[in-house]
Amino acid sequence: MDRNLALEFVRVTEAAAISAAKWVGRGDKHSADGAAVKSMRDRFNDLDFSGKVVIGEGEMDEAPMLYIGEKLGRGTGIRVDIAVDPLEGTSITAKGLPNAISVLAAGPEGSLLHAPDMYMDKIAVGPEAAGKVDLDWPVEKNVRAVANALGKEIGEVTVVMLDRDRHKEIIDKVRKIGARIRLIGDGDIAGGIAPSMPQAEIDLLLGSGGAPEGVIAAAALKCLGGDMQGRLMFTNEEEKARAKKMGIADLNHKFGMQELAKGDRLMFVATGVTEGTILDGVHFTKTGVETHSVVMRSKSGTIRYIKALHAFGHEIGHKL
Repeated sequence: MDRNLALEFVRVTEAAAISAAKWVGRGDKHSADGAAVKSMRDRFNDLDFSGKVVIGEGEMDEAPMLYIGEKLGRGTGIRVDIAVDPLEGTSITAKGLPNAISVLAAGPEGSLLHAPDMYMDKIAVGPEAAGKVDLDWPVEKNVRAVANALGKEIGEVTVVMLDRDRHKEIIDKVRKIGARIRLIGDGDIAGGIAPSMPQAEIDLLLGSGGAPEGVIAAAALKCLGGDMQGRLMFTNEEEKARAKKMGIADLNHKFGMQELAKGDRLMFVATGVTEGTILDGVHFTKTGVETHSVVMRSKSGTIRYIKALHAFGHEIGHKL
């Protein structure tokens, strides 16, 4: 993947984040998401590349979302698979809560799992615990394995998961053995990445969240040296049929890192919308807008943080 394309992709997430940030705390998650989608699509389509959305927000008839199969870019140059979430954390944006981001992952054709928009059971860890946990193990065994890998006492281990009723049993087990829990209202891409980011002070992600978000997080973990496993969770027969249509033959398959995000030519890009553990949020100043982004490349293993000031009068939120 062209390193220059990585910078262009940063401009894509910056545009989406700025547009979404105008709706922070205003109680309207749909307008926030719609603004992010429009800016992301417009910025993508101004780039010289041939992109295809393989992880998106829905099907073609659900536009204006960036839908699975949508073509992006001017149709010239390198062919790229794109996984997008223009606004991860629509509800927390509407409420003005932390950890909303605009995010994308990209790689050569076939490098990202074509995951349907449904739930996925996940486990994610940082580099020190990579290869030392298993989605099929009991919760207690995984927590102990992470503690051993990190040289920590059980009581020093922090587990992150979405604050959902379906996680009550996991929460009870984690607390029973004495580990800490950080519950998040939304944003399990950031949650999946957090164990690989020391400043987040998170050691392990457990529980279920979106399958598309799992693939995007896996791309970041490939760059960071972390590890993730996932298994699709079905609520009805229609979801099973959709998964088979997307090429997933074994519906009970446990996906590892090499299946979620393949190869060493992956990129991950995110821009903060609200303040978070990984990225600062968008700040509007007297002269412009400040953004905080991260761009990662698996080939080089580089992680770059970008602080940018976008001056007013330059089509902020559209073409940056």
